[in-house]
Amino acid sequence: MTKNSPSKAQITRAEKLRETINYHRYLYHVEDRQEISEAALDSLKDELKKLELEFPSLVTPDSPTQRVAGQVLDKFEKVTHKVSQWSFDDAFDRDDLEQFETRAKNYLKKQGKEEQSFEYMVEQKIDGLKIILEYVGGVLTTAATRGDGKVGENVTVNARTIKTIPLRLNQPVNGIFEGEIFMPKSSFETLNKKRKKAGEEEFANPRNAAAGTMRQLDSSIVESRNLACFVYDIAELVGEDFTTQEEELHLLEELGFYVNKERKRCANLDEVWEYYKQEEGKKESFNHWIDGMVIKINDRETQEMLGYTGKAPRFAVALKFPAEQTTTVVRDITLQVGRTGVITPVAELDAVAVAGTTVRRATLHNAEEIERLDVRIGDTVIIEKAGDIIPKVVSTMTELRPKSAKKYVFPDKVSGCGGDGSIEKIPGQVAYRCVDLSSGDVARRKLHYFVSKKAFDIDGLGPRIIDQLIDEGLVSEPADIFKLTRDDVLPLEGFKEKSADNLIDGVKERRSISLPRFIIGLSIDEVGEETALLLAQEFMSLKSIRDATVDELVAIEGIGGIMAESIVGWFDDEINQVVVKNLLEHVTVEDFAVQNPQDLPLAGKTVVVTGTLESMSRDEAKEHIRRLGGKVGSSVSAKTDILLAGTKAGSKLQKAKELGVKVWNEKEFNTLL
Repeated sequence: MTKNSPSKAQITRAEKLRETINYHRYLYHVEDRQEISEAALDSLKDELKKLELEFPSLVTPDSPTQRVAGQVLDKFEKVTHKVSQWSFDDAFDRDDLEQFETRAKNYLKKQGKEEQSFEYMVEQKIDGLKIILEYVGGVLTTAATRGDGKVGENVTVNARTIKTIPLRLNQPVNGIFEGEIFMPKSSFETLNKKRKKAGEEEFANPRNAAAGTMRQLDSSIVESRNLACFVYDIAELVGEDFTTQEEELHLLEELGFYVNKERKRCANLDEVWEYYKQEEGKKESFNHWIDGMVIKINDRETQEMLGYTGKAPRFAVALKFPAEQTTTVVRDITLQVGRTGVITPVAELDAVAVAGTTVRRATLHNAEEIERLDVRIGDTVIIEKAGDIIPKVVSTMTELRPKSAKKYVFPDKVSGCGGDGSIEKIPGQVAYRCVDLSSGDVARRKLHYFVSKKAFDIDGLGPRIIDQLIDEGLVSEPADIFKLTRDDVLPLEGFKEKSADNLIDGVKERRSISLPRFIIGLSIDEVGEETALLLAQEFMSLKSIRDATVDELVAIEGIGGIMAESIVGWFDDEINQVVVKNLLEHVTVEDFAVQNPQDLPLAGKTVVVTGTLESMSRDEAKEHIRRLGGKVGSSVSAKTDILLAGTKAGSKLQKAKELGVKVWNEKEFNTLL
């Protein structure tokens, strides 16, 4: 032992101190109870801190002294999620809830499953910021925000300051866990009092406060604001099996996570609705904000069978509490020109707080809605905001109408349109649109949408840069993006050599694009993500879509007459034909391949993925399995057909061998692909 090395007694003392402090942290912050006073706990922390200062080798990643890192970051690094992050579809009433159940049952019927009743797990929907936590050997290694579901930001330094996030779990597991960071109401009130006293702008609600706090580059600020975190889901866990959502929550508690106690297993939708109404009545009594309840089918095997749509799980839905409403005054009505030239009237309002946010504008949808509401400039109106959707005007309080109130009349011309700005009513619809779509406003919005996540998803190319490229005369149509060079981009404000190279590389990566994304990027009126996928599935090639007739389109379930005419009209337009022709000189559109499900190599097979894969993430492997006709299982059982085992496969590999389940390595799986 050297002079600066701790003795065995000191090593043991440090271990005991860490263990004891973590135990009392859990009691205080998770169990909400105490066995020793805060002063006594502080003295233990102080003793450990002094030991570690004297002997730095005693510092471990899970030490309570490491909760405050003290460092100030320059920026947050990007993190690619190993497991894709989804959001929930929303429901707002009993009918929506029943439709959710019906959709799930119908989907299972299509998979050949017999009619069955569902048991549900109902949990509070915390109004906060989603966090993804990764543990290796039971120790926290990474904490990341959700971001766009694929890529988030590394906020590990900040997450370590949150006392309800364990730095070490009760078991040495490898896993990825999902939770919600929130600011308790008590902390929120204290924070706003301090900000008001300091002459700073107060936060509108705890959710904004939590999100703003986690974006701080100085972790000491995060630590001072007393955030908390409920963990509610296991995205990935090596070597653990559970058969229900309820068992999953119990396992999270056993591991040492702070799990919300307000939850209930319900035998049917009647019980779900009863519990939902009960929680709605109690929502103000909790020390955290909730904006609804999350309803999940309890059985994990059923969850796996239902899987996901393009954006949300089929086995779960967020049942929101009724929208908040408030009154305000309409000061003006303005017109907003969209990317397809459709004109939306917007009410400009006196600023008012609703659903925890400050609202200054609300949509009026169209001219017919203005007539129906009889809303006039100067009127007092009731607005509402349901969930995160755009605020809307729901009624006009005509009894409060001043004599000076002005009835709104749609103009003949709008400055955001092309040509002389003329507008016209869309045949068969209540909306207006620009007669000439050549205006700069429309062109900008089309290009913004073209590079967006839903369409071409060009890395590093967002609205701000598109605007610079337009203003510099470098881009006027989508094809121009693919003509850009490093020398074009480098002189732009904010660009250096590396960022310019990254942008050009991002453009190159999108020279081959899937058929649905290509269609989305064209900004065809009435055509969104779902319709683009329908078109790709039905016609399988761009040429077939371009040649399709109105009758052929209307024959597709989900495409109506107006939409069909819009699609045919778009491709018949000479200007649009030039746009597509120019794009195809630089971009290859991949045909959409559809096979008979029974002919797919994994048709009818249940495949479980375990361990670490080198050539892909486990989430990507699961997507491949589903694409090849297989069903992804969560645990190994007699019903499992194949176990795809990467390195460090653990107990699932052992169980597969015991049951005689076929085991594939990554090389075999890649051969199949």
